[in-house]
Amino acid sequence: MSQIEDERKAADFEQVLPAAPTGTLAFEEPDQPLLRRIQRFLHVYPTIVPFVVLLMGVALGASVNWTRFATGSNLSTILLQVTIIGILGIAQTLIILTAGIDLSVGIVMVLSSIVMGRLAVTLGWPVEIGFLAGMLVGTACGFINGTLVTRLRMPPFIVTLGTLSIFTALNTWYSQSESIRNVDLQDKASFLLAMGEPIEIGTARIIYGSLLMLVIAAVVWYVLNWTAFGKHVYAVGDDREAARLAGINGDRTLLKVYVIAGVISAIAGWVLIGRVGAISPTSGQDANLDSITAVVIGGTSLFGGRGSIIGTLIGALIVGVFRSSVSLAGLDVLWQQFAVGVLIIVAVALDQWIRKISA
Repeated sequence: MSQIEDERKAADFEQVLPAAPTGTLAFEEPDQPLLRRIQRFLHVYPTIVPFVVLLMGVALGASVNWTRFATGSNLSTILLQVTIIGILGIAQTLIILTAGIDLSVGIVMVLSSIVMGRLAVTLGWPVEIGFLAGMLVGTACGFINGTLVTRLRMPPFIVTLGTLSIFTALNTWYSQSESIRNVDLQDKASFLLAMGEPIEIGTARIIYGSLLMLVIAAVVWYVLNWTAFGKHVYAVGDDREAARLAGINGDRTLLKVYVIAGVISAIAGWVLIGRVGAISPTSGQDANLDSITAVVIGGTSLFGGRGSIIGTLIGALIVGVFRSSVSLAGLDVLWQQFAVGVLIIVAVALDQWIRKISA
C-alpha cells in the first residue's frame, strides 16, 4: 500500500495546476519615442545616412546644371576622380574599424608606385619583378605599422604619423625627386599603365582601375561579413578587452589588418600610375586625408566597431559628387573644401549622437 501511495503522490506532484499560466514569458519594450527609434535604426544600418547624403548631392548637382551633370562623361569623370580615394578608403576602413587610424596609406601608395617604376623603367628590370617588388614594399610598410602598434603598444595615430615622415623621406631619397614620363612607361613597362586603360560605354569612359576598386570592395566586404576574421575585426574595434576574454587574439588581428591595408595601398599605387599616366614622387601624398574623409562621411565610426565598405564607397562618391556640383555651379575651389569640411563635422557629430543613444 505504501508503494501505491508514493506513486500517487509523485503523480500529483508532477501535475500542473489548472490555473497556472503555460505560455512563454515575453518581455515587451515600452513604446519608444520616434527620435530614439530613428537612432537605433541608424545604428543598425549605418549606410542609410551616407546614402541619403549622396542622393542630396545628386539632387544638388542636377539642380545646378542638369544637362552637364547627368551626362555620361561627367559621371564617369566623378568615378575616375574617386577611384584612388575609394581604394585607399577600403584600406583605411579596415584600420578605423579596429579603432585605429593610418596616416601613411597615401605615402605607402606613392612609395610602392615609385619602386615599381624605377625598377621596371630606370633599372630595366622585368616589369613583373618591379610590380611584385612594389607590392612587397606596401606589404612591408603595413607590417611595420602593425608591429609598432601591437608590440610597442603605441597609439596608431602616433605610429603612422611617424612612419608617414619616414616613408616620405625614403620616397624622396629613392626617387631622387625624379618623375617617370608616360613615354618611358609605354616603352618599357606598359603593364604598369594597364589600370588606366578606358572602357567606352556610350559617352562614359570607365578605367579598369575603377573596376578593380569594385572587386577589392567586394572581396573585403565578404571577408568582413562572412568570415571569422571579419568578426574579429569588428570585435576588436568595439571592445578589445571583451574580445580578448572571448578568445580573440587582438594583436594578431591588428597585425593582419595593417598588412592587408599595406597590400591594398600598394594596389592603389599601381592604379595611380594608370590614372595619372606617369609616376611622380609628389602625386597623391595627401590622399590619406581624402581616404579618412570618405570613411568618416561613409558612416564608419572613428571609435571602431561599426561601419562598412559599402558606406566608404558611398562616402567617396559623396566627395566626388559635391565637388562636381560646386564646380558646375561656377564657385571657387575653396567652397569644395568648405563643403567637405562641413560634411566631416556633421558625420562625426552624428556618429557620436548614435553611439550615445545606443549605449
